[in-house]
Amino acid sequence: MSTAPSNRPRLDAVQHLPVADLLAMPAEHLVLLQDDATTALEAAKRTKDWLDGIIAVRYGQRAIALRAEQRKDTGTVRFSDGLVTVVADLPKRVEWEQQHLAAVVARIRAGGDDPAEYVEVTYKVAERSYTAWPDHIRQVFAAARTVRPGKPSFKLSLNPAAEGV
Repeated sequence: MSTAPSNRPRLDAVQHLPVADLLAMPAEHLVLLQDDATTALEAAKRTKDWLDGIIAVRYGQRAIALRAEQRKDTGTVRFSDGLVTVVADLPKRVEWEQQHLAAVVARIRAGGDDPAEYVEVTYKVAERSYTAWPDHIRQVFAAARTVRPGKPSFKLSLNPAAEGV
């Protein structure tokens, strides 16, 4: 957190202020508080990453050995370290080569079977492509398209003249 002038609240006090006070706050204070929050969040993420790394070094080999004993390459293992139960999870991430799958689906379909019994097919259209298409092509796809708003975000920055606030 930055050193805040006494005329603006500190970041740790913001959650305890009435919303009306926050709404009435000068924009310059909001930008400084947002910067403080971003800095604090980044510091917390670095600290968590550091601690996660320490924990991985401390327990990683034990988890690998326990998975080997259980004859599994991935998944969850549990063990104790004193009064602490350690749950070590190594998730399985499977990726499929899309061109090969497309060829397999074509062979299944050519053999008279329904590929949906074996694979999940997902159709996607890149938004950039969709907006670049001619109108007559877009109209064919329009009924299959739904647009939902994302989470709004606002980035504030101080103008150079306001740096001394």
